[in-house]
Amino acid sequence: MKRLKLILAYDGTRYDGWQRQGNTGNTVQGRIEALLTRTMGAPVEIHGCGRTDAGVHARMQVCHFDVPDEEDPSRLLAALRQYLPEDIAARSLTETDPRFHARLSCQEKTYLYRVNTGETRDVFSRKYELFLPERLDDGVMLEAAKLLTGTHDFRAFTNNSRTKKSTVRTVSGIRLEREGDRLRLWFTGDGFLYNMVRILTGTLLEVGEGKRRPEEMPQILASLDRTQAGPLAPAQGLTLWEVVY
Repeated sequence: MKRLKLILAYDGTRYDGWQRQGNTGNTVQGRIEALLTRTMGAPVEIHGCGRTDAGVHARMQVCHFDVPDEEDPSRLLAALRQYLPEDIAARSLTETDPRFHARLSCQEKTYLYRVNTGETRDVFSRKYELFLPERLDDGVMLEAAKLLTGTHDFRAFTNNSRTKKSTVRTVSGIRLEREGDRLRLWFTGDGFLYNMVRILTGTLLEVGEGKRRPEEMPQILASLDRTQAGPLAPAQGLTLWEVVY
């Protein structure tokens, strides 16, 4: 057997998230596995670098799976590109080190959250950004972002706060970019908890709206209490942008 590394991009609008689920076949993982299984004539299980939520997009979702030594990756890539729906793209498929693991070998991930703060919803971008017609204070948002950067217990920023696994993560950077009415929030770290980026975004947006103060961020972190953090920002604004190994 040999291990293959698959890089995908997808529009998550119409899918129930990345992860295969027993109650629905409408997941990105499920679609890929079904197509590969038909193509190879044997069950195929793929492993992704992360589990994007329903409605979340990916510019670079990395996966791995094993195939017999005689299988030609170019044949599988051609099948993926021909038969996948138009909102899922196979960017590349290559043989990799047999010890490579899409999730465990990952060193860093970057997510992008897009916000439209203008007066009018953009009908062409509405599936890929949050429409928030508010005047945000980018400066205080950046102050709050700096206080959330570093190695912390982010239990207050996950909707899976009962997990027995460690909720300590290192967020190496949170950047804000403004271009007219468009605000982009970039989150880079060694890993993110369930809903973590969307809750961080919701909290920072409340700071920008004047509903919270930047100085509250350490208190929220220390509370380990989900109810102390901000709301869950809508899924459509979020994109898994880059994965580093």
